[in-house]
Amino acid sequence: MNNPYLIAVVDDDEHIRNLVEAYLQKENYHTIGLGSAEEAWTLWQTSPPDMWVLDVMLPGMDGYEFCKRIRNEAEVPIIMISARDNEVDKILGLELGSDDYLVKPFSPRELVARIKRQLQRWYKMSNQAEKLNSQTTSTRLEIDQLLLLPEERRVFWCGEEVDLTSKEFTMLKVFADAPNRAFTRDELLSYVWGDDYFGSDRAVDHLIKRMRKKLEHLPIEAVWGHGYRMRTDGGEHTNETSTSD
Repeated sequence: MNNPYLIAVVDDDEHIRNLVEAYLQKENYHTIGLGSAEEAWTLWQTSPPDMWVLDVMLPGMDGYEFCKRIRNEAEVPIIMISARDNEVDKILGLELGSDDYLVKPFSPRELVARIKRQLQRWYKMSNQAEKLNSQTTSTRLEIDQLLLLPEERRVFWCGEEVDLTSKEFTMLKVFADAPNRAFTRDELLSYVWGDDYFGSDRAVDHLIKRMRKKLEHLPIEAVWGHGYRMRTDGGEHTNETSTSD
């Protein structure tokens, strides 16, 4: 039985690319191999895959920049692979939106296991987001300068429509459904990423950071030692990232 997922493997090392593809094809995944981020961007615009396995060091546009571009448009799963094993490189990859980071040399079997987990989590997260959106009793949510149309998955901020990714939209709706309520990071992880997410809770901070860039002056404030809330009572708010106790 064929696996419905198409996975793009982006690496300028043909040997690594072919090896990863071979292991994925054994698991009946569809694959496509690409040697540069420029080729990958063309694929994204024409026939977007269900997941990316992305090398960091690429000729021309590097993996970090490519990941950033994809994250501005969608929440498709991304696993970065790199010979760089410094903590700062891993953090940068996660901050730009990658879902996982695997250091070379790596076990192809481990990569396949991580890919399976990410795709399962993505499928579950998508279903959870649909369920969350279907629970609304209104076809529109208005809070100050924010307007959400859940059924159409459209967002307007200060009268202008803004394109959000799936995770960004779900996160915003969680806040809009409960204005002024303080959510813990764990709660937000459960709502947006699903109960089986085992990554760092800093993913919440990174997602909110991206939302703030798109929705300037959005009144989401950090609650020190707790998490975040959307302030709608006219009080001052801060864009500083909270830290856990």
